[in-house]
Amino acid sequence: MRSEEKNCAEELLAFIAASPSPYHAAERGRYQRAVSYRSGAKEKIREGERYHFALFGTGAVLVSIGENPRGPLHIACAHTDFPCLRIKPNPILKEHGYGKLNAEVYGGMIRNTWMDRPLSLAGAVALRSSELFAPELRLVDIRRPLMIVPNLAIHMNRKVNEGIELKPQKDLLPLLFQSGSDGDDVQKLQYLLADELGVQTADILSYDLNAYPYEHGCLLGLDEEFLSAARLDNLSSVKACTDALDLWAGTDGIRVTALFDNEEVGSRTKQGAGSAVLAMLLERIYAALGIPREEYLKYVMDGFCLSVDVAHALHPNAPEKADPTNQPVLGGGVVLKVASNQSYAGDAAAFAAIAALCERERIPYQVFTNHSDAQGGATLGSILSSHLPMRTMDIGVPILGMHSARETMGTADQLALTKLIAAFFSA
Repeated sequence: MRSEEKNCAEELLAFIAASPSPYHAAERGRYQRAVSYRSGAKEKIREGERYHFALFGTGAVLVSIGENPRGPLHIACAHTDFPCLRIKPNPILKEHGYGKLNAEVYGGMIRNTWMDRPLSLAGAVALRSSELFAPELRLVDIRRPLMIVPNLAIHMNRKVNEGIELKPQKDLLPLLFQSGSDGDDVQKLQYLLADELGVQTADILSYDLNAYPYEHGCLLGLDEEFLSAARLDNLSSVKACTDALDLWAGTDGIRVTALFDNEEVGSRTKQGAGSAVLAMLLERIYAALGIPREEYLKYVMDGFCLSVDVAHALHPNAPEKADPTNQPVLGGGVVLKVASNQSYAGDAAAFAAIAALCERERIPYQVFTNHSDAQGGATLGSILSSHLPMRTMDIGVPILGMHSARETMGTADQLALTKLIAAFFSA
């Protein structure tokens, strides 16, 4: 393995470890030398500058403006969320001497992969502030093994290896503490959060917290050719998009990395790809640069978007699930995703452009299509391009175990993805 590939993979592992929630992923997605821009800010948007627009805490739009903004508009987008357990309000459940957290399933997680794993908590806490409609939002990450969802022993569940349905409200509640007669048990989560943030429990008005596997990712395989970690879907794409934008040093046009939330539950939220937020921001930016709306609309129609999300690799123990002629493998390079039903947004021209770019830059690429007997999934591309009508191509790294608590990818593929997006921005 080349040192450049290994370094890129290890940087991804560090990024994942520091991004245990969509809030942390959006915050870590800030790129160098960017100016944070808020609605109503007095600073003028200028040529040759970089800007960071926050999207309600769990997303972000990163914009790099060339010295001559009247040039190509290239966008790369990814999502910050991942399937997990989300903690409900008033979450403490005291039963039979145990204290559990009331939680719900977010997204299409593979439920049994969350059993018997040390879990921690991360997200955001909303604190009382002087402004009623602007509570203070503070990020929190407990950073230690805090709880676990225990399996039922095989002696009490003899058919467990034949496949057992796990009911979220009964079987997926994390064990947090040993319960006593103390009436303050119901406040234990509040006390934990207050202690972490150095605030009073009375100042905590709300929270948005998710459980995450505490164990860190690693390289594995005989020659460390594989990478195993939580949240590869889709922090591998978030990292590649932000790294590639930071590498762009061009002068013509505008380059954008958009990090959306809620892809795992349909994207139709204010911070999701199904909202009008990116179109609104771009229109504001072009107007601030003195570019008429009619010209802005032309740049959109002539623009190009990469929708960056993981793809399914051929499974070594279930090869029959793959398409007969399109079978991406770990370590084989970036995947170009195609679907005639437009669950992926690419067309022949978009595919040809990205394939030619890969060939020019000597970046290995593969093709994914669904097996015709399987429905398959979808991602950001088609949803976003319905709001921003421009050529769009869905790409990503191939992984195994998608939506598991722990997923696997090829170590070399992260560098290939970053190089492709960087080349796309520079093209």
